[in-house]
Amino acid sequence: MSTTSPHVTEPIWTEGPDGYSLAIEGTALACRNAKGKRLKTVPKKVRESEQAQRLSDVLLWLERHERDCAARVESWLLGSLPVPSAVLSRVWADPSWQGLLSDLFVAPEGGGEGGFLRGVDDRGRIGVLDLDAESTWLDADRVVPLHPVLIEDLDDVREFALELGITQRLPQLTRQIHRLPGTLDADATRVDDYAGGRFEELRHAAGLAQRHGFPVRGGYATCRVVEGGRPVQARYWIGSDAPDWETETGPLVWVDDDERVLKLTEIGPVAWSEGVRMAELVHAGRKNTEEEKK
Repeated sequence: MSTTSPHVTEPIWTEGPDGYSLAIEGTALACRNAKGKRLKTVPKKVRESEQAQRLSDVLLWLERHERDCAARVESWLLGSLPVPSAVLSRVWADPSWQGLLSDLFVAPEGGGEGGFLRGVDDRGRIGVLDLDAESTWLDADRVVPLHPVLIEDLDDVREFALELGITQRLPQLTRQIHRLPGTLDADATRVDDYAGGRFEELRHAAGLAQRHGFPVRGGYATCRVVEGGRPVQARYWIGSDAPDWETETGPLVWVDDDERVLKLTEIGPVAWSEGVRMAELVHAGRKNTEEEKK
């Protein structure tokens, strides 16, 4: 299988002050002296030079670019959105994109055997490593990066990936999932399993939510997914008083784009999994009470 990928090259060195030279290597500045010897650290006078500043600006852009790429790929994952091979082909040569996309488990749009994404050739064919450990081309113009809750025989796929030493820059197979209960109250609209978690200060709960990537709005930690083409937002109440006041968590609910609270029976597997995952991560940071310690 021949797929397009960037060539691994030596750093491109730029002339710096006093015979030093500078380059970007990975996510940091590299430096060598006038004799060509690589230095462990960048000397202060070189680090403060105009040339170093320009390269530092490039590094900042690359960091933002990496975050933007990660956010986009995660949105594909959370929405199980089909991605055209033409898009994959255009972005694959970019190391940031390639690092995030490599070894994601994908399947053809509409269903079919999936595999671990290995590349896209110059004709737009999507190459994968299938579950028979064979390299193959998917017969599809668009593929779906599957949310793990949608992967059939997920435990087997995880075991297979572990055996082959497959790692993913964007966690997919290792993402915590929660499956819809077998039975749900037909009229229920909330989950109270994560209510009653106490935080000494609201800012602690809000900060924890934001560190996990959940925006806080109107007293709720929020998580948005697209399921079956329909936007759904999970909301977990953490409080809306002063930031330094004690707070207690409340219910977990889901709403549609019209702010209508959904019945639990209307919620799909991805929205359920991501909403419960959010509530569990935030609730885990609550302060222990004497009752909980017993």
